[in-house]
Amino acid sequence: MQTVYLETSFVSYLTARPSRTIVGAAHQQITRDWWSNKRSAFELRISELVVRECAAGNPDAAQRRLAAIDGIARLEINEQVERIALGLVRRHLVPPQVAEDALHIAIAAAHGMDFILTWNFKHIANPTLQYRIAGYLDEINLALPFICTPEELLGEDNGTISD
Repeated sequence: MQTVYLETSFVSYLTARPSRTIVGAAHQQITRDWWSNKRSAFELRISELVVRECAAGNPDAAQRRLAAIDGIARLEINEQVERIALGLVRRHLVPPQVAEDALHIAIAAAHGMDFILTWNFKHIANPTLQYRIAGYLDEINLALPFICTPEELLGEDNGTISD
């Protein structure tokens, strides 16, 4: 079974009150559709970083986010993960002010995840940055998980290839 690392923006869209913008509402609906219809096709993982980020902010919203991820297995933030994240920041692949985004990528890569599910287009689901990040990870003999939105992972065949 393929593995999916749920980045915090996914959890936020899943549990947020209805958005007043068309794009936000669409992202929320797509996220909820994926959660309802596709999550059982994957092994889901989070990290302590996701838990910390979900616990921050408005107490009611935090409670909804934490309830959604309750019971999902956590990936360890170890020395390898920290070295990878530091390398991403030092090489200016992820800006230092969003080092947590580097940490999400490092966690998923170090643990060999197949996918990172996110709505963070600025520093995670950014094709230009992904290309550069993949090059760095290749140098240290790691693969970049496929970074995508729930919409991209909603496909009817879940990405399986058949003849």
